[in-house]
Amino acid sequence: MMPHFDSRKKEKGLKRFYLNRRQRTLLTILVATVFLLLVVMGGALLDEDRIATNLGARNLLPSLDHFFGTDWLGRDMFTRTMMGLSLSMGVGLLGAVGSTSIALLLGMAAASMGKMADRFISWLIDLFLSVPHLVTLILIAFTLGGGFKGIVIGLMLTHWPSLARVIRAEVMQIRSADYVRISRQMGKSHWWIALHHIFPHLIPQLLIGFMLMFPHVILHEAAVTFIGLGLSPHEPAIGIILSESMKYLSSGMWWLAFFPGLCLLIIVRTFETIGESLRLLIDPTRAHEK
Repeated sequence: MMPHFDSRKKEKGLKRFYLNRRQRTLLTILVATVFLLLVVMGGALLDEDRIATNLGARNLLPSLDHFFGTDWLGRDMFTRTMMGLSLSMGVGLLGAVGSTSIALLLGMAAASMGKMADRFISWLIDLFLSVPHLVTLILIAFTLGGGFKGIVIGLMLTHWPSLARVIRAEVMQIRSADYVRISRQMGKSHWWIALHHIFPHLIPQLLIGFMLMFPHVILHEAAVTFIGLGLSPHEPAIGIILSESMKYLSSGMWWLAFFPGLCLLIIVRTFETIGESLRLLIDPTRAHEK
């Protein structure tokens, strides 16, 4: 009887360490967030002297001294890549915050300012969704002369439509609730109802939409910078690094594009993982699944 009793105790002990779906999701978000913070801190704390011209160490293969090798000017590619990722994430943050703000304002306006406003904003959403983000972004960046200002404004003005449509649907559902009708009958203004009743319910959708928008913003920033309409060539941006490396791939210097491109994909996938995890966390029917 004793061995059987011990095995049951071991099973109970193992169940204590078994994580349900919600706990695994929280752990995933925590690990991914720590990883992104380390990337940002690494880009900010790395020695800038390692990206200075050093002709004595040019075209070196990846090694323990230079994890990602060096380029044709002897610059350390690991340092350039980390700084480029930090810069791309900073630009992506500005673009995603601005685009999320536009989506919030237009989505709430469409659902609460009458039929004419709803028709106009719905037409505007359909118009932007009918053209690929990248095409509109290139046109806006080119019109504004490129550079930091052009790419940030372009990102803000091109990534809001899908989230605006989701917010509009949420607001239309919330405004028909009983407590909203009671507040309206009590004489509360539209702005008071929007601030106290509608906006708090939109926060989860805004957070998920922001995190899912972020990777697209980063990729599109890198793409526009790659073709020369984004950040300045003097900046260690990922798009600049990939664009410059294309000239040397035929010479066998594969590491110049491979490691920066791989790191960009990892960062984008990390943001997507956080967004999907947040969506799963907010869904009450699936959060506690085994």
